[in-house]
Amino acid sequence: MLILDIFAQRANTSEGRLQVELAQQKYLLPRLMGIGNDLSRLGGGIGTRGPGETKLESDRRHIRRRIQSLEEQLDKLENKRKLLRTRRKKDGITTVAIVGYTNVGKSTLLNALTDAGVLAENKLFATLDPTSRALELPNGRTVILIDTVGLIRRLPHHLVEAFKSTLEEAANADIVLNVCDASNEEMPEQIAVTKELMYSLGAESVPVITVMNKCDKLDNVPVGLENNTVLISAKTGYGFDNLVKTIEKTLEPSQKRLILLVPYSNSGILNEIRIDGKIFSEEYIAEGTLVDALVDIKILHKVKDFIYNK
Repeated sequence: MLILDIFAQRANTSEGRLQVELAQQKYLLPRLMGIGNDLSRLGGGIGTRGPGETKLESDRRHIRRRIQSLEEQLDKLENKRKLLRTRRKKDGITTVAIVGYTNVGKSTLLNALTDAGVLAENKLFATLDPTSRALELPNGRTVILIDTVGLIRRLPHHLVEAFKSTLEEAANADIVLNVCDASNEEMPEQIAVTKELMYSLGAESVPVITVMNKCDKLDNVPVGLENNTVLISAKTGYGFDNLVKTIEKTLEPSQKRLILLVPYSNSGILNEIRIDGKIFSEEYIAEGTLVDALVDIKILHKVKDFIYNK
């Protein structure tokens, strides 16, 4: 109940408040028996019903109706979230979900990478509502970083169910950043908690980068890290270059950066490049337009004759 109370205090958006209230109501429903002094029977005969039982049934009906109403509202929001995911996939937008134990620095990392302005404090569940921000990688590719709710060991079942649509942002991401506190003795357990949740959401096939945060608190920086494991400090910015390069390396290539010399007679191809790619610079010379561009794989065959090798 304490965890639910903390969540209730941290929820800021309408969706966050609905999710927390649903978890609270589901937790409360089977525990109504015995609450208050007026909920005990007045007699021992069959069918004997005192005011306590009447009040108890009334409260249960009210909670069931409220649960049904909350679930209907969340279903509408979940459908909206699914449409957004479908649109992102259709538009070829790459998403990177930031997941991990509560208070390991997920929001601080998002703020440091994207200037998101998300609340980041040294307390449990400081942020509940998922926040999305764009991050441009060194190769010019743009990804969407999504901050998710913090996790704990033995996360209450009702809470997982209530926040399922939010947590599924991680299950549908192209990459998951599993952020953990490198200075915490329980770091292996924190990593295991996140992996267990991802497995329960059916996201075991999503590539995971283990991000060991708060390494500035370590006396000795560990060496010989496993593949797709990076050391960072979201507070000082240490290791960000390595993290971004690891994200680049882990992503399946969908675009390629090229120098092209496009004849003026084929200038229409530049518009196609702009739709799914990006043009960093263009220069008009006698032979055509010289461009430095990020070209989508789908139209690579159209520009292969224009690749500038000088």
